[in-house]
Amino acid sequence: MLKALYTKYKPYYKENLILASPIVVSQIGHMAVHIADSVIVGQFAGTVQLAAVSLVNSLFTIIMVLGLGLSYGLTPLIAKQNGGKNYSECGRLLSNSLLINIISGILLYLLLHFGTLSIIGHLGQSPEVVAYAKPYLGLLAFSIIPLMIFQTFKQFAEGLGFTMQAMMISIFGNILNIILGIIFVRGMFGIEPMGVKGVGLSTLIDRTLMALVMGIYVMRSKNFKVYLEHFKLYAIDKIRSAQIIRIGAPVAMQYIFEISAFSGAAIIIGTIGAAPQAAHQIAITLAALTYMVASGIASAATIKTGNYLGQKNFTDLRRSAIASYHVVIAFMSCTALLFVLANTLLPYLYTTDLKVIEIAAQLLIIAGFFQLFDGTQVVGLGVLRGIGDVNMPTFITFLSYWIIGIPLGYFLGFHLDMGVKGIWYGLTFGLLTASILLFFRFQHRTRLLIQTSFN
Repeated sequence: MLKALYTKYKPYYKENLILASPIVVSQIGHMAVHIADSVIVGQFAGTVQLAAVSLVNSLFTIIMVLGLGLSYGLTPLIAKQNGGKNYSECGRLLSNSLLINIISGILLYLLLHFGTLSIIGHLGQSPEVVAYAKPYLGLLAFSIIPLMIFQTFKQFAEGLGFTMQAMMISIFGNILNIILGIIFVRGMFGIEPMGVKGVGLSTLIDRTLMALVMGIYVMRSKNFKVYLEHFKLYAIDKIRSAQIIRIGAPVAMQYIFEISAFSGAAIIIGTIGAAPQAAHQIAITLAALTYMVASGIASAATIKTGNYLGQKNFTDLRRSAIASYHVVIAFMSCTALLFVLANTLLPYLYTTDLKVIEIAAQLLIIAGFFQLFDGTQVVGLGVLRGIGDVNMPTFITFLSYWIIGIPLGYFLGFHLDMGVKGIWYGLTFGLLTASILLFFRFQHRTRLLIQTSFN
């Protein structure tokens, strides 16, 4: 039976993995920035500054994924137009998306600078943690503008199936981020030690250079010449902008509901103490790394689904989507095993504080289970996004994380005195709910497409 199943889906496994692999690396690039920040600060600056990184990343990530989600509205539209061989429309969509994302980046910067910075001292956190957090957040806030520009060109290229270049840019950008982060945090080559502020500066430099290089590549490469014939930054129209926002805005809310649930959990855990908060940062960073792999698989599923939709090939659309489910379940099962078996070793990558390591080791066992559901739910979102179904999935994410996950976690953590583990159990159940409901939604919508094609 397994052999017959493998034979049936083998062509789709290969196609999806070839497309997904570079996307996975570039997706990890976003998370690698925060992982590098955590490791560098944890090793060279201590537990209090690591807790500051946890607090800032929890707040910044909420705003960042709002921008990232909005930029993802371009990809399925590009994939669909490319599948239908309507190449000139791709350049027009890029024009509108670039302007939307530049404006969004500026607005998100203003929100972070004037909003988040003003409330960070009123969240019940340690005054020492807040003092370190503010300058770090200020630098990260400015980096969101070049990040949105990079995302525009990245999503355009990936929507057309050119995924390798964004991967290479992400790799070199993150190497640069690590090198500069160590130099700035420790204080090397005559530079005064900056502590946590140093990783904020390295991130800003990294994202600015990545945006510049990705933009030059897309605008000058002959691979995109046929698509850019009608690219004009000033040629913005309401119809195409509405198309992008109609998909991008709900996708942004999907990410907001999920990421804000984890960020809210970090803030709640911060009221327990700096050690649990630092342990949460370690465990959630490792789990987020595997999530980025699943997210890359989901992005490839979005592209392939959009291509098949443009071709009106609904049978292959469904099979390709199911193959993506298979791939993500296999990967997440392997990493779940790693988390469980190495739960006492992995925290040493971040800190030598034995109290933090003990708590993080317990959380990694829970993370091993919930990432299975995290992987399947993000693939479900990716497939549905590819066929333009974004509104109901947005409601499902809200229900799963904010009506079920966070309230249940708070109840288990504080009312049943389970502490940080109780909060993580609640998040796990929220992910389980989302993965089941999104799979049912996928089954319904794809079967409906196939039935419609035969009528």
